[in-house]
Amino acid sequence: GSMEQTIMVGDFLFVNKFIYGASTPRNIPFTNVVLPYFQLPAISEPKKGDIFVFEYPGNRDEIAPVDVVSYVKRCVAEPGDTLEIKNKVVYVNGKELHRPAHIQYLMPQILPKSYTRPDIFPKGSGWNKDQYGPLVMPKKGDIVKLTTENIEIYRTLINRNYKKEVVKVSNGKIYIDGNETDEYEIPQDYYFGMGDNRDDSSDSRYWGFVPREKVVGEALMIYWSWNPEIPFSNFFKLLGSTRFNRIAKIVH
Repeated sequence: GSMEQTIMVGDFLFVNKFIYGASTPRNIPFTNVVLPYFQLPAISEPKKGDIFVFEYPGNRDEIAPVDVVSYVKRCVAEPGDTLEIKNKVVYVNGKELHRPAHIQYLMPQILPKSYTRPDIFPKGSGWNKDQYGPLVMPKKGDIVKLTTENIEIYRTLINRNYKKEVVKVSNGKIYIDGNETDEYEIPQDYYFGMGDNRDDSSDSRYWGFVPREKVVGEALMIYWSWNPEIPFSNFFKLLGSTRFNRIAKIVH
Protein backbone atom coordinates (compact mmCIF):
# COMPACT_ATOMS: atom_id res chain seq x y z
CA GLY A 1 0.00 0.00 0.00
CA SER A 2 1.01 3.60 -0.59
CA MET A 3 1.05 4.39 3.16
CA GLU A 4 3.03 1.35 4.41
CA GLN A 5 4.36 1.04 7.11
CA THR A 6 2.23 3.86 8.58
CA ILE A 7 -0.97 2.14 7.44
CA MET A 8 -1.06 -1.45 6.18
CA VAL A 9 -3.48 -3.06 3.74
CA GLY A 10 -6.07 -4.68 6.00
CA ASP A 11 -6.02 -1.96 8.67
CA PHE A 12 -9.40 -0.56 9.72
CA LEU A 13 -9.26 3.10 10.72
CA PHE A 14 -11.07 5.42 13.08
CA VAL A 15 -11.49 8.66 11.12
CA ASN A 16 -12.25 11.98 12.83
CA LYS A 17 -14.87 13.45 10.49
CA PHE A 18 -15.65 16.40 12.76
CA ILE A 19 -12.25 18.10 12.77
CA TYR A 20 -12.49 19.18 9.12
CA GLY A 21 -16.29 19.58 9.23
CA ALA A 22 -18.54 16.50 9.24
CA SER A 23 -21.03 16.13 6.42
CA THR A 24 -24.19 14.19 5.69
CA PRO A 25 -23.69 11.10 3.44
CA ARG A 26 -22.19 12.06 0.07
CA ASN A 27 -23.43 9.02 -1.82
CA ILE A 28 -25.95 6.21 -1.49
CA PRO A 29 -24.17 3.38 0.39
CA PHE A 30 -22.71 0.64 -1.84
CA THR A 31 -23.41 2.69 -4.97
CA ASN A 32 -21.74 5.46 -6.95
CA VAL A 33 -24.86 7.65 -6.80
CA VAL A 34 -23.72 11.05 -5.48
CA LEU A 35 -26.03 12.92 -3.08
CA PRO A 36 -26.27 16.62 -2.22
CA TYR A 37 -24.72 17.02 1.22
CA PHE A 38 -24.58 19.47 4.11
CA GLN A 39 -21.28 20.17 5.87
CA LEU A 40 -20.79 21.38 9.44
CA PRO A 41 -18.21 24.11 10.18
CA ALA A 42 -14.66 22.80 10.51
CA ILE A 43 -12.78 22.84 13.83
CA SER A 44 -9.53 23.16 11.89
CA GLU A 45 -8.27 22.79 8.33
CA PRO A 46 -5.95 20.05 7.03
CA LYS A 47 -2.32 20.79 7.85
CA LYS A 48 0.99 19.57 6.51
CA GLY A 49 1.75 16.24 8.14
CA ASP A 50 -1.89 15.25 8.71
CA ILE A 51 -2.98 11.84 7.43
CA PHE A 52 -6.24 12.74 5.77
CA VAL A 53 -9.02 10.76 4.16
CA PHE A 54 -10.71 12.11 1.05
CA GLU A 55 -12.84 11.06 -1.87
CA TYR A 56 -10.66 10.38 -4.88
CA PRO A 57 -11.19 13.37 -7.21
CA GLY A 58 -10.49 11.36 -10.37
CA ASN A 59 -7.64 10.67 -12.75
CA ARG A 60 -5.54 13.57 -14.00
CA ASP A 61 -7.73 14.41 -16.99
CA GLU A 62 -11.06 13.12 -15.64
CA ILE A 63 -13.89 15.50 -14.80
CA ALA A 64 -15.45 12.95 -12.44
CA PRO A 65 -14.17 9.58 -11.20
CA VAL A 66 -15.82 6.38 -12.37
CA ASP A 67 -16.24 5.11 -8.80
CA VAL A 68 -16.62 6.77 -5.39
CA VAL A 69 -13.45 5.67 -3.60
CA SER A 70 -11.82 6.92 -0.38
CA TYR A 71 -8.07 7.55 -0.40
CA VAL A 72 -5.73 7.93 2.58
CA LYS A 73 -2.62 10.08 2.07
CA ARG A 74 -0.39 12.43 4.00
CA CYS A 75 -1.04 16.13 3.42
CA VAL A 76 2.26 17.65 2.27
CA ALA A 77 1.12 21.06 1.03
CA GLU A 78 -1.67 23.47 1.96
CA PRO A 79 -3.42 26.19 -0.08
CA GLY A 80 -0.94 28.87 -1.15
CA ASP A 81 2.12 26.67 -0.50
CA THR A 82 4.78 26.14 -3.14
CA LEU A 83 5.83 22.51 -3.37
CA GLU A 84 8.96 21.13 -5.00
CA ILE A 85 10.59 17.70 -4.98
CA LYS A 86 14.35 17.49 -5.55
CA ASN A 87 16.03 14.09 -5.61
CA LYS A 88 13.01 12.56 -3.79
CA VAL A 89 13.17 15.18 -0.99
CA VAL A 90 10.00 17.29 -0.54
CA TYR A 91 10.41 21.04 -0.05
CA VAL A 92 7.55 23.39 0.84
CA ASN A 93 8.09 27.13 0.52
CA GLY A 94 11.81 26.48 0.11
CA LYS A 95 12.24 24.41 3.30
CA GLU A 96 12.62 20.65 3.56
CA LEU A 97 9.39 19.07 4.81
CA HIS A 98 9.63 16.93 7.96
CA ARG A 99 9.99 13.29 6.96
CA PRO A 100 7.48 10.90 8.58
CA ALA A 101 8.94 8.15 10.78
CA HIS A 102 7.70 5.39 8.47
CA ILE A 103 8.66 6.97 5.15
CA GLN A 104 9.90 4.44 2.60
CA TYR A 105 11.89 4.63 -0.61
CA LEU A 106 11.77 1.25 -2.32
CA MET A 107 13.85 2.34 -5.31
CA PRO A 108 17.41 3.38 -4.37
CA GLN A 109 18.02 5.06 -7.70
CA ILE A 110 16.92 8.68 -8.21
CA LEU A 111 15.32 9.63 -11.51
CA PRO A 112 17.19 12.49 -13.22
CA LYS A 113 15.41 15.66 -14.35
CA SER A 114 15.89 14.55 -17.94
CA TYR A 115 13.65 11.51 -17.31
CA THR A 116 10.13 12.75 -18.00
CA ARG A 117 6.92 10.84 -17.34
CA PRO A 118 3.82 11.42 -19.50
CA ASP A 119 1.51 10.29 -16.67
CA ILE A 120 2.64 13.00 -14.22
CA PHE A 121 0.42 15.95 -13.22
CA PRO A 122 0.17 18.42 -14.81
CA LYS A 123 0.12 17.09 -18.35
CA GLY A 124 3.23 18.04 -20.31
CA SER A 125 5.11 19.31 -17.24
CA GLY A 126 8.25 17.32 -18.01
CA TRP A 127 8.52 16.31 -14.33
CA ASN A 128 8.79 12.91 -12.66
CA LYS A 129 8.08 11.52 -9.17
CA ASP A 130 11.59 12.36 -7.89
CA GLN A 131 12.05 15.75 -9.61
CA TYR A 132 8.81 17.70 -9.38
CA GLY A 133 7.67 21.31 -9.40
CA PRO A 134 7.78 24.00 -8.24
CA LEU A 135 3.99 23.96 -8.08
CA VAL A 136 1.78 26.47 -6.20
CA MET A 137 -1.30 25.10 -4.41
CA PRO A 138 -4.49 26.91 -5.49
CA LYS A 139 -6.05 28.95 -2.69
CA LYS A 140 -9.67 30.06 -2.41
CA GLY A 141 -10.14 33.62 -3.66
CA ASP A 142 -6.83 33.79 -5.52
CA ILE A 143 -7.08 35.12 -9.05
CA VAL A 144 -4.57 33.23 -11.17
CA LYS A 145 -3.28 34.42 -14.52
CA LEU A 146 -3.88 31.83 -17.22
CA THR A 147 -1.37 31.29 -20.00
CA THR A 148 -0.83 28.60 -22.59
CA GLU A 149 2.18 27.56 -20.50
CA ASN A 150 0.27 26.99 -17.23
CA ILE A 151 -3.24 26.09 -18.39
CA GLU A 152 -2.68 22.35 -17.80
CA ILE A 153 -2.28 23.07 -14.07
CA TYR A 154 -5.81 24.47 -13.95
CA ARG A 155 -7.63 22.77 -16.86
CA THR A 156 -9.11 19.83 -14.93
CA LEU A 157 -9.75 21.97 -11.83
CA ILE A 158 -11.84 24.39 -13.92
CA ASN A 159 -13.64 21.65 -15.86
CA ARG A 160 -14.59 19.93 -12.60
CA ASN A 161 -16.02 23.13 -11.17
CA TYR A 162 -18.22 23.47 -14.25
CA LYS A 163 -18.90 19.70 -14.22
CA LYS A 164 -18.15 19.58 -17.93
CA GLU A 165 -15.34 20.28 -20.37
CA VAL A 166 -15.25 24.07 -20.74
CA VAL A 167 -11.54 24.91 -21.16
CA LYS A 168 -10.38 25.39 -24.74
CA VAL A 169 -7.12 26.72 -26.16
CA SER A 170 -7.22 28.09 -29.70
CA ASN A 171 -4.68 30.22 -31.57
CA GLY A 172 -2.82 31.00 -28.36
CA LYS A 173 -5.99 32.17 -26.58
CA ILE A 174 -7.78 30.56 -23.64
CA TYR A 175 -11.55 30.16 -23.48
CA ILE A 176 -13.68 29.10 -20.51
CA ASP A 177 -17.21 28.09 -21.42
CA GLY A 178 -16.88 29.97 -24.71
CA ASN A 179 -15.55 33.21 -23.21
CA GLU A 180 -11.99 34.38 -23.85
CA THR A 181 -10.11 35.03 -20.60
CA ASP A 182 -6.64 35.26 -19.11
CA GLU A 183 -7.56 34.75 -15.44
CA TYR A 184 -9.58 32.54 -13.12
CA GLU A 185 -10.72 32.96 -9.51
CA ILE A 186 -10.03 29.85 -7.43
CA PRO A 187 -13.39 28.80 -5.88
CA GLN A 188 -12.07 26.62 -3.04
CA ASP A 189 -8.88 25.50 -1.32
CA TYR A 190 -6.71 22.69 -2.68
CA TYR A 191 -4.18 20.36 -1.06
CA PHE A 192 -1.40 18.01 -2.16
CA GLY A 193 -1.40 14.44 -0.85
CA MET A 194 1.41 11.88 -1.01
CA GLY A 195 1.88 8.34 0.26
CA ASP A 196 4.60 7.59 2.81
CA ASN A 197 5.71 4.80 0.47
CA ARG A 198 7.05 7.43 -1.90
CA ASP A 199 8.11 5.13 -4.75
CA ASP A 200 4.87 3.11 -4.84
CA SER A 201 2.06 5.60 -4.40
CA SER A 202 -0.69 6.81 -6.70
CA ASP A 203 -0.94 10.34 -5.34
CA SER A 204 -1.15 14.03 -6.25
CA ARG A 205 2.03 13.76 -8.32
CA TYR A 206 0.01 11.71 -10.80
CA TRP A 207 -3.58 12.95 -10.58
CA GLY A 208 -3.37 16.44 -9.11
CA PHE A 209 -4.82 18.54 -6.31
CA VAL A 210 -7.19 17.39 -3.55
CA PRO A 211 -10.20 19.76 -3.47
CA ARG A 212 -11.31 20.87 0.00
CA GLU A 213 -14.85 19.69 -0.69
CA LYS A 214 -13.57 16.12 -1.13
CA VAL A 215 -11.83 15.96 2.28
CA VAL A 216 -13.68 13.63 4.66
CA GLY A 217 -11.59 13.57 7.84
CA GLU A 218 -8.32 12.82 9.61
CA ALA A 219 -7.15 9.25 10.24
CA LEU A 220 -6.57 8.76 13.99
CA MET A 221 -6.24 5.13 15.06
CA ILE A 222 -6.27 1.55 13.82
CA TYR A 223 -9.13 -0.31 15.51
CA TRP A 224 -8.68 -3.65 13.72
CA SER A 225 -6.17 -5.27 11.38
CA TRP A 226 -5.95 -8.58 9.54
CA ASN A 227 -4.78 -10.15 6.29
CA PRO A 228 -7.22 -9.01 3.57
CA GLU A 229 -5.92 -11.63 1.12
CA ILE A 230 -7.73 -14.36 3.08
CA PRO A 231 -11.35 -14.62 1.80
CA PHE A 232 -14.18 -13.92 4.25
CA SER A 233 -15.55 -17.38 3.43
CA ASN A 234 -12.56 -18.77 5.35
CA PHE A 235 -13.53 -16.73 8.40
CA PHE A 236 -11.61 -18.60 11.12
CA LYS A 237 -8.38 -18.44 9.13
CA LEU A 238 -9.06 -14.74 8.51
CA LEU A 239 -9.68 -14.22 12.22
CA GLY A 240 -6.46 -16.08 12.98
CA SER A 241 -4.56 -13.57 10.85
CA THR A 242 -5.51 -10.72 13.19
CA ARG A 243 -2.55 -8.40 13.71
CA PHE A 244 -3.00 -7.63 17.42
CA ASN A 245 0.16 -5.52 17.51
CA ARG A 246 -1.55 -2.99 15.24
CA ILE A 247 -4.88 -2.72 17.08
CA ALA A 248 -5.31 0.62 18.94
CA LYS A 249 -2.21 1.98 17.24
CA ILE A 250 -2.27 5.77 16.76
CA VAL A 251 -1.39 6.77 13.19
CA HIS A 252 0.87 9.76 12.73
